Order: sequence, then C-alpha cells, then structure tokens
Amino acid sequence: MLLEDKTCLVTGGSRGIGRGIAEELGEHGANVVINYRSSEDAAYAARDVIEDGPGTAVVAQADVSNLDEVEAMYEAVHNEFGNVDVLVNNAGITMDTTFDKMTREQWEQVIDVNLGGVFNCTKVCYDDLCEADEGRLINVSSVVGQQGNYGQANYATTKSGLFGFTRTIALEMAQDGSTANCVAPGFVETDMLADVPDRVREQILERIPLDRFAEVEDITGIVRFLASSESSYMTGQILGVNGGMEW
Repeated sequence: MLLEDKTCLVTGGSRGIGRGIAEELGEHGANVVINYRSSEDAAYAARDVIEDGPGTAVVAQADVSNLDEVEAMYEAVHNEFGNVDVLVNNAGITMDTTFDKMTREQWEQVIDVNLGGVFNCTKVCYDDLCEADEGRLINVSSVVGQQGNYGQANYATTKSGLFGFTRTIALEMAQDGSTANCVAPGFVETDMLADVPDRVREQILERIPLDRFAEVEDITGIVRFLASSESSYMTGQILGVNGGMEW
C-alpha cells in the first residue's frame, strides 16, 4: 500500500479525472477526501467504491472559489483524518466562447474557480503539506494551457497559469522536503470531451500521434506516482500526458 495512512484531498473528485484519481489513491490505501461542489450522488458513489477496497473515504462539499467554504472543508477533514499529506487541485470549469463574445463575467468565473480555487485550497493546506514527512502538491492542468485552444481563452489562461504557480511553490516547499508538480493531460474521454461534436473530435484526433484519446486511467497512475514516495526527487515539473501532442 504505497499511500497507507496518507490523507489525500482531491478537489472536483466526484466526476471525470478527479473521480478516477480519488479511486486510484484509495486503491493504494489512502484516506481520501472527495471534494464536490454540486454532484453529491456521484461523490457518494465514488466514496462507496473506495470503501469497498483498501482505502477509506469521506465526501466534502465546498465551492473551491469560496475561501470560507474551503476553510470549513479543511476543518472537517482535519477533524476526520488529521493533517493533509497530499493535495490534488483538480477542480475546474469551462465557459467556452470566442474572445470577441466572451464577457467579463465568463472570464472571471473561470479564473475564480480554476486559479482562485487552487489558491484557496493550497493556502489552507499549505502548512500541513510542508510539515508532512512527504508532502505532495499536485496540480491538474491541461494540454490546452500549453497549446491554447480555439474558444477557450479563459480556460487556457488558467491552465497555463498553473505552470508558473507550480514551479514557484515547488521552490518554496523544497526547504521542507515537500514537492509540487503539475500534470497536463491531453484530451481525455470524460463528459467534457463527450460534448464535443464528432467533426471537432476527428480534427483533434488527427493531432495525436498515438491516435486515440486518453482514458482516465492514463492520468490516474501518474498522479498516484506523484503522490507516493517514489517521486521524492521530482519537483517543479510539468508532466504532459497527451499522446505525443506537440507544444
């Protein structure tokens, strides 16, 4: 059990990549906190999967863009499991439109969740991560942050912003022996990709040398590696898991 007795908080952990990460960490013995904003039933379903295996799990509702809610979530987690050893900043939203049609509200909402949420969750867990024997901060970005993407100026900005945040926090956490890394998945078979029209899916697929979209499992093993002691000499890195797409 690579993560036995480790407490891992996964934001946006009820669906898609986040759920896959939560279940992967639980499979390796972790105490998993499944954060969700509105998908309560899915969060409890993920908890049940983890509880059926070697891990332990609880669910925690909080809008990561709201610092008060994040602080309340942290207190609940601390009361249940103690200090947080691993934080996976995965929660994110999209509000896609071309820049000429994008409103200030659409810009700010994506920024508030995708970057503001990372600030809030990292801020409340920061002391725990630095005090842990092997503290791990893992930020989930996207190939879109590396390449840009038509109609996603707000989303791409937030995902590229995670690169600078990760590298900087890695330098600051290194003095305590804790690490910060970033995973930048390519296009993954989740609900978000399912909503993309077939014509656009075909265009994306033509850009992927491995000639397939990622499965959630292609991402979760990388996150589990970063959460474990096996990655102890890796920090400040951006791991592109994108089927060979150029950036």
